[in-house]
Order: sequence, then structure tokens, then C-alpha cells
Amino acid sequence: MRRRAAPFRCRTDRLTWQNDVIRHMLTATAYDTHVEQLFARVQQLHRILSEAGIAYRIVGGLAVFIHVFQRDPVRARLTADVDAAIRREDLEAAIEAACDVGWIHRRVAGVDMLVDAEKPKARSAVHLVFLREKVGPEYVEPVPDSPPEDTKEGILVAPVADLVRMKLTSYRLKDRVHIQDLDSVGLITPAIEEALPPPLRGRLAEVRASE
Repeated sequence: MRRRAAPFRCRTDRLTWQNDVIRHMLTATAYDTHVEQLFARVQQLHRILSEAGIAYRIVGGLAVFIHVFQRDPVRARLTADVDAAIRREDLEAAIEAACDVGWIHRRVAGVDMLVDAEKPKARSAVHLVFLREKVGPEYVEPVPDSPPEDTKEGILVAPVADLVRMKLTSYRLKDRVHIQDLDSVGLITPAIEEALPPPLRGRLAEVRASE
């Protein structure tokens, strides 16, 4: 007896493929939206701080993303947070400038943040750290204060050497991943490595050994 084909299975396979494509499109759309929102926040921060004459630079995962993206967009790993470094003496002026665009200052778990007054969520806040100060008492190194670099959009971002020091100092899992991202595109040069203090150079070797 001749067996009939299994159209239902074929239809199921086709629907599964279509669903996968739709999920991918939705994910890509959500990713693009997040990128736009993230950089809109950064551009707004740049405008209010620059107009107030406050020196700043983007640090953290977003700064890593910017540097890696410039070298190899495929390897760039987007973050959810915006971290910026300013001088401690500029904090009050930054808070005042932020009020003009509807941002307010919050201090949560020892972290200074600028948040949207209407949607005061830590996840969408700008987290502030202070140049030449340790983020935590247990940190080996303070936040470096090297001159920032300009992106083509005019945003000021910490140089790679400073980011490497900061990531090796905090040394959480995501920091080690960011070190791997920078290293994978050749941004951690021998000169940067040689300038590290011995404890941080040892951590860099640990990260490389775990790859």
C-alpha cells in the first residue's frame, strides 16, 4: 500500500521556519530600538554637560561597545547601561543641568544616577563615577583621567587604555567579557599591557588563559 506524504509535518516545518524568521525580525527591531534609545540618551547627556561646560567621558560597557564597533561591528556587544565619568566637583552642576531636561539625581546603593523624572528606573539611568576616585574601597585603581576621545557623532568616550584598567579593576564577569571583546579585535596593544600595574597585568593574563 502506498504511503501518503506527511503534509502536516511539512507545513509544521514551514511554520516553524516562518516563526523563527518573525522572531529574528522582532529581535532585530527591538535591538535597533534599544540602540536608538541608548544613543539618544547619550547624545542628550553630551548636550547638557557640554553646554554647562562639564568635562565628561562615556565609560563602561557602552564605551567598550563603541571602540569594538569601530574596529569590527560584528563583535560589538551592546549593553543596557550608560556610564559616564565626571569630576566630583562638577556633580552639583551636572545635577542642575540635568534638571533642565527632566532628569533628577538619585543615589542608589552608593551609586549616583541621573534618571528620567517621569520614569525613574535605574535600568535606564545614567550612572556616574568620578575621575581619580575609586568606585569602591576594594578597587585596586581609581577611575583614570586621560583625555577622552571623540566619536564621529561628537560623543566623548574614554580611551581603550583607561577602559582596560577600569574593567580589570572591577573584574566582574561582564568586565572580563568586555576585556575579551577588546582583545579579540586587537585593541589591547602591548603598550597598553606593559603600562598596567602588576596586579592588573596578572588579571589580564587570567582572562586570556580562560578564552
